[in-house]
Amino acid sequence: MPILNKDMTLCISLSGRPSNLGTRFHNYLYDKLGLNFIYKAFSTDDIEGAIRGVRALGIRGCSVSMPFKEAVIPLVDEMEESAAAIESVNTIVNDGGRLSASNTDYEAVASLLASHRVDPSLPVLVRGSGGMAKAVVAAFRGAGFDDLTVLARNATAGPALADKYGYRWTADDPEPGAQVLVNVTPLGMDGPQSQVQSFSDEHVAAASVVFDVVAFPAETPLVLAGRARDKQLITGAEVIALQAARQFERYTGVALTSELVAEASEFSRAE
Repeated sequence: MPILNKDMTLCISLSGRPSNLGTRFHNYLYDKLGLNFIYKAFSTDDIEGAIRGVRALGIRGCSVSMPFKEAVIPLVDEMEESAAAIESVNTIVNDGGRLSASNTDYEAVASLLASHRVDPSLPVLVRGSGGMAKAVVAAFRGAGFDDLTVLARNATAGPALADKYGYRWTADDPEPGAQVLVNVTPLGMDGPQSQVQSFSDEHVAAASVVFDVVAFPAETPLVLAGRARDKQLITGAEVIALQAARQFERYTGVALTSELVAEASEFSRAE
């Protein structure tokens, strides 16, 4: 990586619980490709002030994670279709003080459903109703899945998300039977809930596909339960690598090969 200098372009992430994954992913590629960029993760208690800083300091790119994916919407100048359609932002690009927002989470999930060839006729159970869940549910609808239930305790966000895409909502765990299980909550994420399995063993046993969007660790209790039962797996490591690659391309204008994405993803986890 170049020595810090006045012309270096800064990109950042804003998250309630920052990790080193994005920082290592982006900085690895800056170094590999000889780009005069640097990437730094931040948390904040003042999201409005942070976005003002992005604009005022000329910060080129800003990745947005929980719990800020919806809070930043009124703070940007333009919402691209990928973010506007689902009312959730995970990427902000600063062009001369004008902030445009998009959602590469949606793009990543849609790509993974296609590459893993998940059958759209299968019944799906999605746990969660926050900003990332919006991207996930929209991607399933876009991929042609008609049988999906949103499982969420939030009695406002849960039914609103399900209704928007013509799906069902429940606040209580349904009987096992869904063939595709998707966790879009912090259950299993590093921290106080790291040992919590987001779906029961009975649900996992009945399913054929297990999908956990938690990125760190990639081997969550749910993924481990699915692997032990030889289920088809889609992991948060795959999601974060794909969405980060699309962010990288937006920030730098440099297209990445699948080999470079795999290298950067492996490096980001080798701590």
